[in-house]
Amino acid sequence: MFFSVVIPTYNRQPILEKCLKALEKQHFSPNSPITGYEVVLVDDGSTDNTLSWLASQAAELPHVKLFQQSHQGPAAARNLGVENAIGDPIIFIDSDLVVTENFLQAHADALVAGYQKIGSDRLFTYGRVINTCNFENPTAEPYKITDFSAAYFATGNVAISRHWLEKAGLFDTQFQLYGWEDLELGVRLKKFDLKLIKCPAAVGYHWHPPFALNQIPSLIEKEIQRGRMGVLFYQKHPSWEVRMMIQMTWIHRLLWGILSLGGRLNERTLAPLLQALINQGKPQLALEIARIFLNWYNVKAVYQASIIKDL
Repeated sequence: MFFSVVIPTYNRQPILEKCLKALEKQHFSPNSPITGYEVVLVDDGSTDNTLSWLASQAAELPHVKLFQQSHQGPAAARNLGVENAIGDPIIFIDSDLVVTENFLQAHADALVAGYQKIGSDRLFTYGRVINTCNFENPTAEPYKITDFSAAYFATGNVAISRHWLEKAGLFDTQFQLYGWEDLELGVRLKKFDLKLIKCPAAVGYHWHPPFALNQIPSLIEKEIQRGRMGVLFYQKHPSWEVRMMIQMTWIHRLLWGILSLGGRLNERTLAPLLQALINQGKPQLALEIARIFLNWYNVKAVYQASIIKDL
């Protein structure tokens, strides 16, 4: 196996440093099937110090191959990465993910075991993603129940033979706003009966800054974008499964309407409570409470976008 690790990035230079340096520290077991690897980094039009930092660190990042594009979103960036990758299988991670030293070996072991079990490469491996706000030592974070994901195919930590990606048509570049481009590809891959192989030994730590009130406007905007892209997702795959995924049901509208008291529990009315929790060193709990109104924004955006599409 020669892995190509495809990573899109946009204005994430500080955590990107940790992401790339972790990938340079990979350890392989004796008789490993891995013959080598490359890190295909696609800069999606960053305006921070990403490019200058990469230029200054080229000697320290021998596996990194940089490609650039104007800001078009992660779907187009991942496609560009796959098109320029020379390896097989392809591994997708995000640029705010810090992996452990046995990350590639764990995916390789799970792939080989899967190939032997089912007699083909009609599968992909899905590693574990642990969310953390510990920037100094992200890999110190323990696994939490909130880190569980039931997604079939998500690009946070997944390895797959490249011909399945090409057969499915790669990522749909119509998904230019936040959300769903990877799960939409997953729906297409599912039609080929690819088996999901859980690979908990391939661990990636997904870093995000500790929750603060000044993040709320951008989080709301993400939920609105996710709602709009969710409707696009449903237009392409009009099924009950997708409706449930994007929260396009009366159940979700009723649930989040009740939980948010019809929108009365919002970023303004909950601000004192959220700030108090942050002051007590509980930013994660504050974020979970904030999801009450964030999900309500998402559900409203789904229904607003669906009405516009119907018109």
